Amino acid sequence: MDKISPMPYELLSSEYLNKHIYFTARRDSYRTPDGKVVDPYFVVELPTSVVAMALTAGGEVIMVDQYRHPLRESMLELPGGFIDAGEVAAQSVERELLEETGYTFDSFHYLGVTTANPGVLNNETHMFLALGGKKTSGQKLDANEVIDIVLKPIQEVRLALRQHQIRQSMHALCLFYGFEWLNENGLL
Repeated sequence: MDKISPMPYELLSSEYLNKHIYFTARRDSYRTPDGKVVDPYFVVELPTSVVAMALTAGGEVIMVDQYRHPLRESMLELPGGFIDAGEVAAQSVERELLEETGYTFDSFHYLGVTTANPGVLNNETHMFLALGGKKTSGQKLDANEVIDIVLKPIQEVRLALRQHQIRQSMHALCLFYGFEWLNENGLL
């Protein structure tokens, strides 16, 4: 699907309320094409990220279990993270998978890009399918990360997706596209 051409909206002002690598918030005001002024409009800036449906050489899905403080619970998710300065998405997903899981992969397939909540957030997430994973090292986690690796049979993950048990929306979408790719390529 093609991107919709931007409408002639005019940015009137933009003021940063908070600047942090993982949480930057600003207050904007803008004028719509028909002259209406929208003020205030709050935007949260986040870095671009990557996520991957990663399969081991044995066909298991590599999931990660980690605590999510905003919800105050642990969630079963896919591995991924933010793109570092100077990286492209393909480099970042390979690095993130190795850091979080200790696995390297035979191949990567780009599944597309998504936006989590473009009414408030300005970032995108690039989705990948990684195949042929082999455990080659231990985890190399950030200081604030506690991530448990959980290997799941592919059909169990597919059922969990169908039953709405994968609650992280970008990860659920990555799984959806991953299963679609696997089906189209005769791997399921």
